[in-house]
Amino acid sequence: MACVLFVNACVRGEKSRTQQLARRFLEVYAAKHPGDMITERNLCRERLQPQYPEVLAERDALWNAGRLDQPMFDAARQFAAADKIVVAAPFWDLSYPAVLKIYLERISVTDITFGYDDRGAMVGLCRADKLLYVTTRGGNFSLPETAWMESGARHIQALCAMYGIPDFRLLCAEGLDDVRNDKEALLTAALERAAALAEEF
Repeated sequence: MACVLFVNACVRGEKSRTQQLARRFLEVYAAKHPGDMITERNLCRERLQPQYPEVLAERDALWNAGRLDQPMFDAARQFAAADKIVVAAPFWDLSYPAVLKIYLERISVTDITFGYDDRGAMVGLCRADKLLYVTTRGGNFSLPETAWMESGARHIQALCAMYGIPDFRLLCAEGLDDVRNDKEALLTAALERAAALAEEF
């Protein structure tokens, strides 16, 4: 049985096109992998504090004391222990919502999600062998002339390398706010891709 962690950063909830896409993936995944356990972490419901000075001071004190079993590090331990990870977040301001950035800062803990070897090289410590990033974009940021502006998926992919997760996947629907496009057709096509991906993820 694989443990699948679903990190939900879809701030608009049930109105979110990104969440709709992620739910379709998870629905098909659950049907195709009935023995696996899917755990959702909804970042809008389970609100982690940003790393304000007092939060960072508490974190540093606990880490320096070797107390990595404390609740402060629950999110990091959960992430590190997952066998597969799905992160869903809309494309906001060329990246993703702040709730996801807060989460990523809180799970990036030395000796839990990553560490260093004897030579000082970074070593990923996460169990997961694959991570799927689900997002929707109003414009098209996969084109050669616009891809450089996209910093959401690229950041998650870079963190996968840091965390030791070798297989990064992207499920994306683009151009959904472009009046020249048939947004329903684009979303439908993305939902079909989500179902196909779920069968072999």
